[in-house]
Amino acid sequence: MRRKNRRPASPLPQRHGVDPVHLRLPLEGPWPTVREHLVARLPVVPAERIDAALRDGEIVGEHGPIAPDEPFRPGAHLWFHRDLPAEVPVPFDLVVLHRDEHLVIVDKPHFLATTPRGSHVTETALSRLRHTLELPALSPAHRLDRLTAGLAMFVVRPEERGAYQTLFRDRLVRKEYQAVAPYDPELSLPRTVRSHIVKERGVIAAQELDAPPNSESRIELLEPRDGLARYRLRPLSGRTHQLRLHMSGLGLPILGDPVYPVVLPEPAPDDFRRPLQLLASVVEFVDPLTGRERRFESRRTLTAWTDPQAWSEGSGG
Repeated sequence: MRRKNRRPASPLPQRHGVDPVHLRLPLEGPWPTVREHLVARLPVVPAERIDAALRDGEIVGEHGPIAPDEPFRPGAHLWFHRDLPAEVPVPFDLVVLHRDEHLVIVDKPHFLATTPRGSHVTETALSRLRHTLELPALSPAHRLDRLTAGLAMFVVRPEERGAYQTLFRDRLVRKEYQAVAPYDPELSLPRTVRSHIVKERGVIAAQELDAPPNSESRIELLEPRDGLARYRLRPLSGRTHQLRLHMSGLGLPILGDPVYPVVLPEPAPDDFRRPLQLLASVVEFVDPLTGRERRFESRRTLTAWTDPQAWSEGSGG
């Protein structure tokens, strides 16, 4: 069998913890120059911006900057830094709970995305950690929703990432969440919720379909108070928005949820009031590299429970 050609190492460093864009030119095409190919390939980028990047040496190949009139070379590799979007800083600390030669475990705040995606690029946990810890090869072992706070796991060495991702794929990580939601004294808990969840790309809300279950959550009541309750949630699968959807389906939508049961208008980028009251509180697993049993606990709390007045005034996380 033929071995796949490995991607050459990027000649450009990361910028603000963000990797440069890598492109490989097609093996054939009608473009006489690299510039003409890029204009056709990147229609959302103005041709004037591409011309400026070529003129200033910002687009590089394996042997240095690409000249404005560089001939098209089939299969050539190119790198450049994207123009980063203007982002409102997330004004909450990303706390490192554990760091060793294999793993970085962090306590992520609400509103901070785990990895770059869409309009969130530098204001992400991955970009912050790569920059502040000087670990450019750091990569996520899993993804924690932007609106959810709590524990997220990152892998220091790229060659070890697969071992930790396999733990999540094979459901060998015991995850525990806490949530604040309405209290229904008529609802019998604990209970296990199973359903078939589908999340379409580009659609905000996931849906539950009448099909064999592909998701499972354990819902437990911890304590009720003043019409609300604190719950322990244990996802036994990892579907997008699973816990939020299952809680809403029980008539217990999590406080601060802008999607379930109803999709609300998107708040302003600098509106950090009343975050989703969902916290990834515990992760446990046997380390696949060391064989050690690992347990990590979040130090964060949910404001709707610990400081109801601050929550009602929209001044707490």
